[in-house]
Amino acid sequence: MFPSISLAQEIGLAVLFVAALVWVVGLGHMLWDSRFHHPEPAAYEGLPMIPGQRTAAAHPMESVELTEAEQQAFAGLIRTFPPR
Repeated sequence: MFPSISLAQEIGLAVLFVAALVWVVGLGHMLWDSRFHHPEPAAYEGLPMIPGQRTAAAHPMESVELTEAEQQAFAGLIRTFPPR
């Protein structure tokens, strides 16, 4: 194709051209889709970084039985928090 460059360079140039062409076509397709298709906003499902809380039945080692005094102390602690 080009007399001044080697066959390996020509192959590399062809691969680079094909990769650039695929990137441009993909970018154009992405921009075209985002221009005309606006998805409906989804319902709020919580923060994606914080996993859902498991129940106490998930694993026996994850639950602790509190004594009556501990339950009362915890209830008193909760009552000290200001309401929203």
